[in-house]
Amino acid sequence: MFKDRILMFLSIFSSLNFLGCAQQDKDSIMTVQELKKLMKDDSTLVILDVRTLAELIGPLGKIDNIINIPIEELESRVGELSKFKDKEIAVICRSGNRSNTGMRILRENGFNAKNVLGGMIEYRK
Repeated sequence: MFKDRILMFLSIFSSLNFLGCAQQDKDSIMTVQELKKLMKDDSTLVILDVRTLAELIGPLGKIDNIINIPIEELESRVGELSKFKDKEIAVICRSGNRSNTGMRILRENGFNAKNVLGGMIEYRK
């Protein structure tokens, strides 16, 4: 009986925790399709690519008119983006992992940043 209650509590707690994370994620992500639409429709969109310079010249290439700050340098260089605090920033990398970290760094510093799901791999499909 006691085990059943504990299992039920853990199940409910896990479900609520998952729902909370899903809502937070929805507010902090952007699909490649959304990015491409915004690139056409919104001239104020800022795209931050957090890949290395070597990756920018690699097979996936880069998007025109991006800002490049490698993820390893973002925390120390976040001040360079201060003029974009009132704009939406799409953060992109190769696959979406580093850009998720970049999005969190920017949000912690007061920016409206979103992680581009799938990164450049998805963008080039």
